[in-house]
Amino acid sequence: MALAPKFGSLIPSQKLQALETNYLSFTDGNNDFAQQYLPEIYEQEVERYGNRTLSGFLRMVGAEMPMTSDQVIWSEQNRLHIAYDNVIMAAGNPVNVLSFNVTASITNVIAVKDTIVIMDPTNGVECTAIVTARTAGVVGGADATITVAPYGAAAVSAATAAGGIGAGARTDLKIFVYGSEYGKGLGDATAESITPSFTQFSNSPIIIKSKYQISGSDTAQIGWVEVATEDGTGGYLWYLKAESETRLRFEDYLEMSVVEGELAAAGSAALGANNKGTQGLFSAIKTRGNNFSAYGGTLAEFDSVLKNLDTQGAIEENMLFVNRALSLELDDMLAGLSAGANGGTAYGLFENSEEMALNLGFTGFRRGSYDFYKTDWKYLNDASTRGGLVKANGTDGIAPIEGVLVPAGTSTVYDQTLGTNIRRPFLHVRYRASQADDRRMKSWLTGSVGGAYTSDLDAMQVHFLSERCLCVQAANNFVIFTK
Repeated sequence: MALAPKFGSLIPSQKLQALETNYLSFTDGNNDFAQQYLPEIYEQEVERYGNRTLSGFLRMVGAEMPMTSDQVIWSEQNRLHIAYDNVIMAAGNPVNVLSFNVTASITNVIAVKDTIVIMDPTNGVECTAIVTARTAGVVGGADATITVAPYGAAAVSAATAAGGIGAGARTDLKIFVYGSEYGKGLGDATAESITPSFTQFSNSPIIIKSKYQISGSDTAQIGWVEVATEDGTGGYLWYLKAESETRLRFEDYLEMSVVEGELAAAGSAALGANNKGTQGLFSAIKTRGNNFSAYGGTLAEFDSVLKNLDTQGAIEENMLFVNRALSLELDDMLAGLSAGANGGTAYGLFENSEEMALNLGFTGFRRGSYDFYKTDWKYLNDASTRGGLVKANGTDGIAPIEGVLVPAGTSTVYDQTLGTNIRRPFLHVRYRASQADDRRMKSWLTGSVGGAYTSDLDAMQVHFLSERCLCVQAANNFVIFTK
């Protein structure tokens, strides 16, 4: 039987029951007035972007520690052995003199009677020699010099067949000391006393703020929406839905600001009394770490990264945080490897538990003497951040940073405040805190709405604040992959 009730014969039901007496028909125009009261509303918010938060990278690889000063200073050890780059040899070089520039941090500590290896990387030749004379050089003035006597030739410039490196001017020689040779009964008056030196680094925290505001009138307009938020909570929210998103966005800023941060250079427009910047992860690696550009996904290219790691700290376990393009290139590379001599799988960082590693999204593999754990970094894929430079058709756009290699574990550094060597994660955040105020993540209410009674403002303001910076220690062990 077709239902066609007339207005006046409708009897509302006290329960959610589909009856003939409570049926409204809008097809014949009899009850059009009621349509405005019955919109079709989906209570649940559609999560079309999935989990939108980007933070979590630093929580995975680093730590957070309080500090009380405007600056954090740490010192890193220098290399143990004596070596110099960009050594100059004049054309002909009849007196076997080599020279190099000295600075406040680079001095000539090579002594008479030291034995050295002279390498010509351009031509791939070398020779060994003993030092017979030296000058210290002057900062900003005369270069330091050493006069040497080759063991296999009459002159450094002699032909390679005669034990030299060949005639002609050189500007990129490399030399290093491998020992010394003294005659019987001779003293060591010519020996140089070498005082170990260190390199000092520092960073300063920045203050990060955000605010959410809603007027008192809007708080009285109740509208419930069922939501599932990125922080794991869910249910029905009122006007504080926007506050929740403001908080989530601010928490992302806490990480993004120390990843992307730049120090304000002298003469830059940003440098001012209240603007000094802070050195973030990308800037630290570009300045003090290793840069690998245009990685093509071949094993030979990846092996060149390993060879470079050998020249640095050679940290055994490393983590790769990569974008989609680099992740696929590494997957394709690994697909051609078999277990055994070429690679294999290892999960040492995760107590050798494959399940633990995979639950964190990591794929582990071993190459040479190194273990690598690869995972996608959402920050490099998200369309609202660096992933926004990928073209709509899925091909690579102008995405200059494809990933970073971060060493796992801790490093030993000298702490200026404590006056002793301490162990710290290679990557960690320092935030301002004292017994009176903890500025790691502050939140407070002002206004006259929502339980706050601090002013005559007819609104509720939710404030967020943090003061922090990132310490990238031993950046020479980090690698940044660029397009």
